[in-house]
Amino acid sequence: MSTRVLAILLIAAALQAAAAGADREPSKPALSLSADQIVERNVAARGGLQAWRKVQTMIWQGHISGPASQESRMAYVLEQKRPNKTRFDVRAMNQRSLRIFDGSQGWKIGSTPNGRPKVDPYTASELKFAQDSDGIDGLLIDYKAKGNKVTLDGIENVDGRRAYRLAVTRASGDRHHVWIDAQSFLDVEYDRTSIDQAGKPGTVTVYLRDFKSVDGLQIPGAIETGTAAGAPSSRMELEKILVNPPLEDQAFAKPNLAGRRGSVVVDTRSVADPQSTAGSPAAAGRNPASAGR
Repeated sequence: MSTRVLAILLIAAALQAAAAGADREPSKPALSLSADQIVERNVAARGGLQAWRKVQTMIWQGHISGPASQESRMAYVLEQKRPNKTRFDVRAMNQRSLRIFDGSQGWKIGSTPNGRPKVDPYTASELKFAQDSDGIDGLLIDYKAKGNKVTLDGIENVDGRRAYRLAVTRASGDRHHVWIDAQSFLDVEYDRTSIDQAGKPGTVTVYLRDFKSVDGLQIPGAIETGTAAGAPSSRMELEKILVNPPLEDQAFAKPNLAGRRGSVVVDTRSVADPQSTAGSPAAAGRNPASAGR
């Protein structure tokens, strides 16, 4: 799945990586498939290259739970548009926060003690993170066109199942790993380097679980992430998914909040809002797929 999810989940803290790491002892069987063959099967398992190329926009709705959330569940709406635009709206404790990236610049909108919303640009590390995002379809789909290189590192156990470990090198030189289930050929895990608020580099690990079929595409229904071994899990649940809903470019532009006050940070469209048209199933011309757990 798209690695843009990492930017979203960094607001929720860390995953329980110790147990997963203990289950992972690299094995060295005869590798009958090449890296290209594994990627080809992965793309087919996820719905096929042509099907993913037709996806221009996508909306996820659900909740995030974990130790970083001030409530047990934070509701969110994530809107994505090619080539690399995102809008992430989170609601918790009667507050809303918003992160917008227009493909080149990003902004964070939050509340202040005087009740007026505040707009801050992305930091340099946040901007690089967003600019390096893999878009809607992730690292492996169309990886050559993206300038990525993929090699096979071996086979390991992930959650008790054999998985191919692929090393993916971006055109920028950044290196990541992706684990592909040896039976289903779906992505089950990936990692990448991240910079924390103190500016220190670390490795973020993401687990993809409970895949669901949405308009013929395989999309995970739950995503877990973390940065520290032994830390409690943070989990992102996808409850509704819309494929190719209409999304205007203006939704990803820098917001104008002059004169606004109150706990609602900014008026944003939401799939959860029955009065919304831009994000509604009717506007999308499709039925949202439920990713109920």
